[in-house]
Amino acid sequence: MNNTRIGVTLYTLRDFVKTPPDIAVTLKRVREMGYRNIQLSALGPIDARELAAMIHDQGLHVCATHVGFDRLETALDTVLEEHRLWGCVNIAVGSMPASYRTSDGYRRFAHDASVVAKNIHAAGMTFSYHNHHWELERADGGRGLDILIRESDPALGFEIDTYWIQYGGGDPAAWIRKVRGRCPIIHFKDMAVANRQPVMAEVGEGNLNWPAIVDACRTSEARWFVVEQDTCAGDPFDSIAVSLRNMQAMEL
Repeated sequence: MNNTRIGVTLYTLRDFVKTPPDIAVTLKRVREMGYRNIQLSALGPIDARELAAMIHDQGLHVCATHVGFDRLETALDTVLEEHRLWGCVNIAVGSMPASYRTSDGYRRFAHDASVVAKNIHAAGMTFSYHNHHWELERADGGRGLDILIRESDPALGFEIDTYWIQYGGGDPAAWIRKVRGRCPIIHFKDMAVANRQPVMAEVGEGNLNWPAIVDACRTSEARWFVVEQDTCAGDPFDSIAVSLRNMQAMEL
């Protein structure tokens, strides 16, 4: 693996991207740290063109974004134009809206997300769903994530989050293989144990089976490997630096 395929989501740095000046400083720090690719998420209000100028000034590439599902249903043309400004072709949603979290919600969301995915695909971009742990709960018809995979159009991709799969009792490598050809982005996030409880950790500093995960990424045609750490014990910038260093040492 090298820097050309590693990214970091700004969600990890969400406390440092609340205003346009904050965003400019954070993008500079990320670039100087060695990252070349970013995923836009959790930014404060900023004009899309102003953001594009900041990104291009730092020589960064937007490998993916997280966008609210409501905007994808009601303002897709605007969303697509923003992504063209940023030079990004991979759109993802961080979770399904609460209204779908019912016994039949997985099937409904699989249908509705497929409609959005096909429209995005027609525009030359990809659309992926980011999991948490609760999609591994058993529902009518199997585990929720299985239902989403089985009943959605192949245009819908899956942004597998390694930590949340493990937290839900699953095998991250196995789930990455389940979505072979449908996983342009993988979220790299480690799990450690502290005070007898699972905690998020820098990639390579916890207990996930990274050789198996990396092998699954290789065989499943994943393209982008994005660092995400929702909570950090110390400075988030220090955490993403550790993850970058450890990921550069992995073979992919």
